[in-house]
Amino acid sequence: MIKEATAEELAINFRAGDCDESSSPIPCLAHLQPHILGRARHNPCPIRESRADMTNPVVEELVELLKLERLEDDLYRGQSRDIGTRYVFGGQVLGQALSAAQRTVEARTVHSLHAYFLRAGDIDAPIVYHVERSRDGKSFSTRRVTAIQHGQQIFGLAASFQIDEPGAEHQISMPEVPLPEELEPPDQIDPTALSHIPAKMQRWLTDKGPFEFRHVYPRDEIRRPKRPPYQHVWLRLVDRIGDEPELHRAMLAYASDFHLIGTATLPHGISYLQPNVMMASLDHAMWFHRPFRVDDWLLYSCDSPSTQGARGLARGSFYTREGKLVASTAQEGLIRIIDGERV
Repeated sequence: MIKEATAEELAINFRAGDCDESSSPIPCLAHLQPHILGRARHNPCPIRESRADMTNPVVEELVELLKLERLEDDLYRGQSRDIGTRYVFGGQVLGQALSAAQRTVEARTVHSLHAYFLRAGDIDAPIVYHVERSRDGKSFSTRRVTAIQHGQQIFGLAASFQIDEPGAEHQISMPEVPLPEELEPPDQIDPTALSHIPAKMQRWLTDKGPFEFRHVYPRDEIRRPKRPPYQHVWLRLVDRIGDEPELHRAMLAYASDFHLIGTATLPHGISYLQPNVMMASLDHAMWFHRPFRVDDWLLYSCDSPSTQGARGLARGSFYTREGKLVASTAQEGLIRIIDGERV
């Protein structure tokens, strides 16, 4: 039996900064309820070793990033990867929170998640994930995950899991687009234009990440022409990974934060690289429909039905190359013109 005294040890060893209860919307780790810390529990779905002959170190790094370190019952710690963004990439927190939730559920598969981004994440500090086992019913289980950094809640997620059940099926058809092999990789950014961008953001634009993309419509990251509010992007992991469905779902949650809210900027010809444009994810929802692999090509078909009030709404659908709809997304994000101009 784990002794309750470990709560104070956790507060010392696991928080990234001093925790002031008066300034935090949630309790410090030192003040987590004793029943959370005093119960030994089986963790049924850890992301296991997933080498699968991996040779790409960036993919290995992402697999490690999503594994999480178990600190206590329902308490996990994740590291952050600096990919050139000013703050922690939203997809990282989404994928890690889903990984934490999946560690507490067995014989059930996540079918939906709903999340809010509350504060910007610090790239230089770990993130602690606290899972609340809200309900385990006959067919469904619900989990709530709180992400904590420097004693403050930065992110919250609710996820629902279901046993495998047969039922009626239908889906909308995949858009008719060229296959990924028929599309060219993204063009290199003009070095002169790149030199005017902060060095950190240059790395975001030029470093090779764990996913490769093929855009159906040509994409210019700096000079954005006005376009209708939809886009289609093929994506896949650049290396093979293991077969664990939990890992593939966490990976897709990570990747789903790419390109989505940017769809809401297309009719306005603005870019997140402009110094007068402020963009940030506010929330994120995802539904998992059918099995898939992230190391096979998936089409991410995105559209934006509305932008208003300094917010944009975007929706996305993931299809296999065979046309199966495997997941859907929705996200609202801040799109603010900070110098008084309006789109």
